[in-house]
This record gives sequence, C-alpha cells and structure tokens, in this order.
Amino acid sequence: MPNGLALDEHRGVLYAADPVRGILWRVPMAGGERTAWATGTALTPVPSGTGFGANGIKVHDDAVWVSNTDRGTLLRIPVRRNGAAGPIETRATGLGGIDDFAFTSRHGDTVLAAVNATNQVVVVCPDGTHSVVLTQQDGLSNPTSVAVRHRTVYVPSASYFATEPDPNLLLAHLNHG
Repeated sequence: MPNGLALDEHRGVLYAADPVRGILWRVPMAGGERTAWATGTALTPVPSGTGFGANGIKVHDDAVWVSNTDRGTLLRIPVRRNGAAGPIETRATGLGGIDDFAFTSRHGDTVLAAVNATNQVVVVCPDGTHSVVLTQQDGLSNPTSVAVRHRTVYVPSASYFATEPDPNLLLAHLNHG
C-alpha cells in the first residue's frame, strides 16, 4: 500500500513509502520496474500498533527521510553515489503517531512534523529534540501533513477521529531563529 511519495529529480527516481509492509520502493521517473530500495525493522509497523510503519517521505540533502507512525521515529537514509540505500539512521524518537513532515528550509535538518494521534505539530531539531508548536487549541484535528513555503506553514487536518468532524487547512507563520 504505497502512501508517501517523494521525487528525486537529481537521480530521476520516485521513492514510495509502503507503511504496511515497511518498504521504501524506488521507481524510475521514466517508467520501469519498482525495486525495494530500503527495508528493515526501522521501517516496519509495530505488531500491536496501527499497522502503519514507513509513512511520510522526503528527499533532502542526498538522503531520503521517512517517518514511522507506529514506532514514532524520524529516520534518515543516505543515498550512496550508486543510488543504493545507506544505513538507516534514527534522527528522532518519541513521536508516536507521526504522519508526514516538512523541512523548515532547503538547508538544515530542522523538521515540522504532523503528529496525528495527539493533534499536534512538533518542531524536530537536528539533534533529535522536539517540542510542540501547534495543538488542537490552534485548530488541529488529526493533522496529516505539513508544507512550508517561505515563512508560511500549511497543515491539513483530516478530522477523522473527531466527534464533530471539521476538516480544515491551518496556516501558521514560521519564525526562524
């Protein structure tokens, strides 16, 4: 069940996260066969969890970054010169229910992550520490993704667990520094 999708224009490939099987697929943009690019426990769901492992996915600074919803982790996988996956690095833990995420800038490894289960957006620093920056009180209801353009942050709320669903798009201002 492919879910997250990331384009690597430099290498001419798409990466797709399969949260049920815990596989990152690599697909040539020009067409052709998919290949299992990265696998391993770090990408799989937890047997007693929601069934969602590798989920959100981004290409950033010669690496593929992926969230694991059940394990609550943010992972970085270097892309080797030959295009193969390097070793999976855990960059942050304690993010149970993490869905998608976005980098706050083109340079640097600071991330804003949608944490669906707790109705939060958290900022994840390069050292793995994280803190809550948006909550249900700000209008979030099961945030599924984050997008950043310049200093504007966009967060869609699916609102699928709410007793009174109100799907919406929250806009926030990004303060650097």
